[in-house]
Amino acid sequence: MSMPWTRGLILLGASAIAVLVIACGGDAENSGTATPAPATSPPTVEATATNDCPEPTDEAPEAIVKTYDSLPEMTIDPEKSYTAVIRTERGDFTMTLRPDLAPQHVNSFVFLARDGYYDGVTFHRVIPGFVAQAGDPTGTGSGGPGYTVPAEFTTEVPYTEGVVGAARTNDPDSAGSQWFVTLAEASSLNGQYTVFAQVTDGIDVVKCITARDPSTNPSAPGDKIISIEITEA
Repeated sequence: MSMPWTRGLILLGASAIAVLVIACGGDAENSGTATPAPATSPPTVEATATNDCPEPTDEAPEAIVKTYDSLPEMTIDPEKSYTAVIRTERGDFTMTLRPDLAPQHVNSFVFLARDGYYDGVTFHRVIPGFVAQAGDPTGTGSGGPGYTVPAEFTTEVPYTEGVVGAARTNDPDSAGSQWFVTLAEASSLNGQYTVFAQVTDGIDVVKCITARDPSTNPSAPGDKIISIEITEA
């Protein structure tokens, strides 16, 4: 019996560069997603964000663009604990997932991570003092898994440093595969973007991640995810 999330693989030929302002263009299938611009200008980040950071490695595989027929079936147990170790070219960081807050988003993230969807994916948008965003294998900021995840908003957890949220368009129910880590307090996101994880180790690694600037150098790659390991307890 075939599963409802049976996927097809699409090998990316050429990528178009999308400009991220408040929200990206994209249809429901491609789920172009972005966090909003910060409510105020992010603080200037001092040299510690570069001088103390390791040089990026060259270990990440090539990202493969995959699409799926529908939202994956629920396979996680919201009563259990899940962690994700994200290996990047700058080092590793750990996220504690929150199925108690956002079971559908955690289930989707776990499914995609275990399927290798995020392997080789670039951090395509990094705003020091605001967010580091990844999750799009096309690297354009407008790609997605072919399905969307309904909003699971909460005000129980405010967006402070290290909180992980699901990126989306203006449609609250348009989240897909893209996610972001807040690099500082970002109260403008509270109750507007689904919280599904928290960085519990390695926030300094996240702050070292850099991305291309599409306005000045669209061909320069950003730091990449090597792999994501999910553990369940």
